[in-house]
Amino acid sequence: MSTANSSLAATAQLAAGAVSRQPRQGRSRESFERMLAATRELMLERASEEFTLQDVSERGAVSIGSIYLRFESKDNLIHAVIAEALTEIISSESAMLAEVADQSKSLAEFVPRYVERYSQLLAEHAPMLRLVMQRASFDPAVSGPGKATAAQSARTAVEAMLHFRDEMPAADPAAKALAAFHIIFATMARHLSLGSTAEGADQTAFGALRVELAEMVLAYLRTSR
Repeated sequence: MSTANSSLAATAQLAAGAVSRQPRQGRSRESFERMLAATRELMLERASEEFTLQDVSERGAVSIGSIYLRFESKDNLIHAVIAEALTEIISSESAMLAEVADQSKSLAEFVPRYVERYSQLLAEHAPMLRLVMQRASFDPAVSGPGKATAAQSARTAVEAMLHFRDEMPAADPAAKALAAFHIIFATMARHLSLGSTAEGADQTAFGALRVELAEMVLAYLRTSR
């Protein structure tokens, strides 16, 4: 199974395991979507899981009974929201990489575009990614899909960089590309305080960092060592 398929399978399994009873009719589906939307809003607004199912009921205009009909617990509801968010990230990242690769005729064009677009994608999803990482630190049901999503990010980035393997003189350009991805992700994750709190993110230097990071990565990929 490819990394992409395994990532989607892991998130689908998380989603399927979270829901006790899938909605069938239109009104039931609308109520179900309101549960997910309300939970996601509360998670992002509070940057935590410090809310109750009563809060979800009031925010989503759904009854407590209807929530328990779909989800056995608050944890299951959170699992469903995380699965939905990870699926969105996977889709957005795949579309972004395809667009950047299509626009780039050389490694020198690809790297700065990729660094900029990937950093924007991470910044957009950073609030939810922080919550996913916090939950994954103690919840095996989330850590598996989280790791699969991270593995897909690395795999798709490496594949995109290897379109320009002729410009990468190293004996193992795939290893070089993988290291470049980890450098980019680690730098952006640190800057966005992923795995930490939003207060640690330094947004004022974010733009300058992207430019410098792209130059460093491009120089690294062009070396023969």
